[in-house]
Amino acid sequence: MEDLRARARHLYAVACRAADPGAALSRALEATPLPRPDPGGRLFVVAVGKAAVPMAETLLRTCGGTEVAAIVVTNYENARPVAGAEVHAAGHPVPDENGARAAAAVETLLGGTTAADRVVALISGGGSALVPAPVAGVSLADKAATSRLLLAGGLDITGMNLVRQSLSRLKGGGLLRAAAPAPVTAYILSDVIGDDLRVIASGLTVAPIGTRADARAVLERHGLWADLPETVQAALARPDPVESVPAGTNVLIGSNRKCLEAVLAASGPDGVIVSDALTGDVGEAAETIVAAAREAGQARCLVFGGETVVTLRGTGRGGRNQELALRVARAMPGLGRDWVFLSGGTDGRDGPTDAAGGIVDAGTLSRIAASGADATALLANNDSHRALTLAGDLLVTGPTGTNVADVQILLLGPPEKTPSGH
Repeated sequence: MEDLRARARHLYAVACRAADPGAALSRALEATPLPRPDPGGRLFVVAVGKAAVPMAETLLRTCGGTEVAAIVVTNYENARPVAGAEVHAAGHPVPDENGARAAAAVETLLGGTTAADRVVALISGGGSALVPAPVAGVSLADKAATSRLLLAGGLDITGMNLVRQSLSRLKGGGLLRAAAPAPVTAYILSDVIGDDLRVIASGLTVAPIGTRADARAVLERHGLWADLPETVQAALARPDPVESVPAGTNVLIGSNRKCLEAVLAASGPDGVIVSDALTGDVGEAAETIVAAAREAGQARCLVFGGETVVTLRGTGRGGRNQELALRVARAMPGLGRDWVFLSGGTDGRDGPTDAAGGIVDAGTLSRIAASGADATALLANNDSHRALTLAGDLLVTGPTGTNVADVQILLLGPPEKTPSGH
């Protein structure tokens, strides 16, 4: 079992390395070179997201001889100085005052552009929370309260970011408007399954997912409308902005699928990618994984990727990967072979915890029980972090510097031999 656990950790590390933002941007710059300003113009760089620092470092190394003004906005865990750039550390997943100051700095920087300038946006997951720029009439506190409601409400990332961009000056193409008349080229590292550019970081450099009326419909469908701050309700009841979204050039440089392919290549001939779209309710995702395990046959490494959703019903701590791992542990007994299951966020952080996810096996439930706790009760309270802590099954890596959604790895031992009866 320890060999399987060590292998699962190794394959997870392979997945995270495959999403290395600096390497991905270097490859993209070879295919789509950095735009250069017209004579007399300057280059403006805005890097936003959990991978903003390494992306900015990579880009700025290619800018020799060009006058550059750069702002980098990332989460606290990934922040460090970047030569030639102004770095802002901000709150994630709930926006905070530092994020609001960073958003204002971005708007101020872009407010001085001309048609001779060029703007390069470096975008990665996490940008939705990191640069809050609430629309008129909505306070940062109300924006933060709305974010907490969305995170607990069971919305998928598309629905969540539809609401976020409907309440933002920068999202849903707002960065393009702020940069006008300067052209914008964006290099984007995707944390969204399906790589819809409108959804990644709430679409800073693309047209919106939908209208404010669409956002309201999503909130009503999930029973969240009545709980919103009144200022947010009023903002979503207003007509959409009449100004058009300027055109931008968007280049996708990396994705979750590339991570899964790297895991598959490292797993050898007994591996298979079962799903690159493991989304929706975390309980249903666990059922999908357990069903795949029971039908695996001779396969020894089952790989999944996606981003599930947890609906909070209790007061415990955890995240979608920790809860998924715990749910799989509860549903897997009787498989008839050794197994280890790992679910981890490629950013190294799962929900508001210090863990990237969980790594469980057939002994997880007994270890929780031996501590005197009840795994079922902990799960009902959304307390997967405590459950996995008691089992010694937290996956803790620290920040990875990237973010391309989640990876799940299920390793299986050989099937147990069935007695012949002779």
